Amino acid sequence: MSAHRPYTYVTLSLRPDSEPHVRVSFHTPHLRAGAGLLLDDPRPFLEFTSDEANVHISTTGAGPVTDADLATAREIFTAAARYLADCEQLHAEQADKDAIPDTTGPAA
Repeated sequence: MSAHRPYTYVTLSLRPDSEPHVRVSFHTPHLRAGAGLLLDDPRPFLEFTSDEANVHISTTGAGPVTDADLATAREIFTAAARYLADCEQLHAEQADKDAIPDTTGPAA
């Protein structure tokens, strides 16, 4: 059995005199990402879903697109591009490592 089993981790922190804090960590191959436009009240949305949790992101106050919303969307785009590049690099390095024969074991 692999030590790297899939999971989704959700925490909610409630402290006196503080805003609630929710953290969702997806570590699963069953993660899905989607985006679209809600047509009844035109606004864009981004969502991440797994079997265990959903995260839905949209505009400020679910209202018209603001300059801050554009800045956030650009940050998400940049972070997603970085995540993709890092995953591709590590995947390639792992494939290269797996392709190298193990010569440190006992001689045949």
